[in-house]
Amino acid sequence: MTHGRECLHCKQWVADGDPHDCWSTTEAALTRDLHDDLQDAYDRLRDAAVDLGEQRIYAAHHSIMFSRRACYAFVRPRHSWLDVCVFLGREVTGPLVRRATRVSRSRVAHLLRVTHRDEVEAPLTDWMREAYEFADASARRPPHARRGAKKR
Repeated sequence: MTHGRECLHCKQWVADGDPHDCWSTTEAALTRDLHDDLQDAYDRLRDAAVDLGEQRIYAAHHSIMFSRRACYAFVRPRHSWLDVCVFLGREVTGPLVRRATRVSRSRVAHLLRVTHRDEVEAPLTDWMREAYEFADASARRPPHARRGAKKR
């Protein structure tokens, strides 16, 4: 009888002694199976993010994160589209916006669906710039201002 465990994250059976790290992934692994239109859209989206300035771009589980001190956007590649989530300080609307959810006192997560590279232009690129700048501005505020501490 083989001893092991089921991974809580990916539900894969892992035999005792076998290495398993389902959280380790790469951008290439997440985008490898995208069809050409989606690959072009992702490449254009990534280039637009890189043009914004210094940041960290990395893969985490099923998403590709774009981060300054905190994540300002992420992309989750799907079979037929890219889920793009952008964190802004205000709520926006538009044909690409599927949903907007307040995730903190100051941030609103906007879930966008991108199916073609031509969609990676204004207003999406404007929202990415706004999110990039908002992430930097909110990181520079003193901790007591971020938590909404009461004045005495």
